[in-house]
Amino acid sequence: MESAVASTSTFNNTPAPHFVVEPARRLRFVALVSVIFFTVSGGAFGIESLVGTVGAGLAVVLIIITPLLWSLPIALMVSELSSAMPEEGGYYVWVRRGLGDFWGVQEGWWTICYTAVDMAIYPVLFVNYLAYFVPSLLALDEHGSASWTVFLWRWLIAVTLIVAGLGVNWRGARDVGRNATFNVGLVLVPFALLAFIGLTRDGAIGAAAGAITSDLANRKESGLLALGLATVMWNYCGWDNVSTFAAEVDDAPRNYPRALLTALPLTVGAYLLPVLAGLSVTTDAAVWSEAAGWPVLAQLIAGPWLGLLLASAALVSAWSLFNSQLLYVSRLPFAMACDGWLPALLARVSPKTGVPTAALVASCTISALFAALPFGKLVIIDILLYSAALSLEFAALLALRRRRPEMPRPFRVPGGWPVLVLMTLAPMSFAAAVVVATFTDPEADPRQAATVVIAILSGIALYYARRRKAVRQK
Repeated sequence: MESAVASTSTFNNTPAPHFVVEPARRLRFVALVSVIFFTVSGGAFGIESLVGTVGAGLAVVLIIITPLLWSLPIALMVSELSSAMPEEGGYYVWVRRGLGDFWGVQEGWWTICYTAVDMAIYPVLFVNYLAYFVPSLLALDEHGSASWTVFLWRWLIAVTLIVAGLGVNWRGARDVGRNATFNVGLVLVPFALLAFIGLTRDGAIGAAAGAITSDLANRKESGLLALGLATVMWNYCGWDNVSTFAAEVDDAPRNYPRALLTALPLTVGAYLLPVLAGLSVTTDAAVWSEAAGWPVLAQLIAGPWLGLLLASAALVSAWSLFNSQLLYVSRLPFAMACDGWLPALLARVSPKTGVPTAALVASCTISALFAALPFGKLVIIDILLYSAALSLEFAALLALRRRRPEMPRPFRVPGGWPVLVLMTLAPMSFAAAVVVATFTDPEADPRQAATVVIAILSGIALYYARRRKAVRQK
């Protein structure tokens, strides 16, 4: 009978919960690549608003440089730490071991806060793309707002998607991986058709190049820099999130680095080629938006049939993004509950599948509450909190290199300390740019920054409120 057993290991007398999962239920290499792809990207869906926000030229520049300065350093950091500590909880375990309990709790709590927001984005995107088939889902009243009837229908559809993801995740990581592997083809094939048809038309490459160079040559200051930066960073973030289910991955020390470095170029291509094809037909900001996006662009390139195909792929992508991300989201509350930092109820595990069932239900419930917010506001809050947590992960990488140089590292970032410092500064510079833009852009909403401050302060409160119980539990 297949089973999953929760156990505990120690590192400097610090307990770290993890699973011992039957090999038949673990994620293998191809399934891991697929889950990573849907955790980070899921195709070019969500990137459209970047072009509409910052223009064709800057959008392409950001799509090219962001993976080099943002994604690659994160993927290398995750490769080293996940191969050295392939345990359930991922980055929460890394930070706790490298920086101590206080910062470990902050890492876990900030991540829970931003994932609560992040998970709600995908049901919102699902509803936006479903509106291609049911336009009334985007209907606005005379004041430019959705009526209560439209709002309720949108929310109910989003909740239905969340419940479906709960059902698949309830069966375990293996089923999530199988679903992601199957859906990769359903998402990438339509984009491959769009890119091929779009870029092989007469004059298409010249039209795309002209749109990019014209925009860069005639740029004006944008009042939406925070949203643009947050959008491209959001589309390239999540590489560290796949670490939280490391105990459910087959041969994790070997497969994590391979899978991460395979998924990175796949993700870049999935963004860049469709964007170039789309720019060859239009730079209209109304088309490059979350309300229109790829289905409309595909229709302009090849006709209604491709528009329908992309709209269908968009629904598959949004579903797969939510389903794959729910896998990592639910493991973090479990790991913190095992350490006493969250209620013990969240540490309940299915003896058959190894699924933390209570944490899974809690994650879905919170996602359902946030699914009522619009896309743009969710993305900025998400990236600000994600960047705060990411900074602790890089600090843990540096601290463990200094304090535990002898620790076995099946994958080790090459180049020594100069490379480590540079790869830490690169993503942190991106994050700092979003913070500055959030506080200086005239279009920025101060409530977004306030939400982030409240989340950070609540993490400090959580540590001191649960410290005695967590110490007794060690």
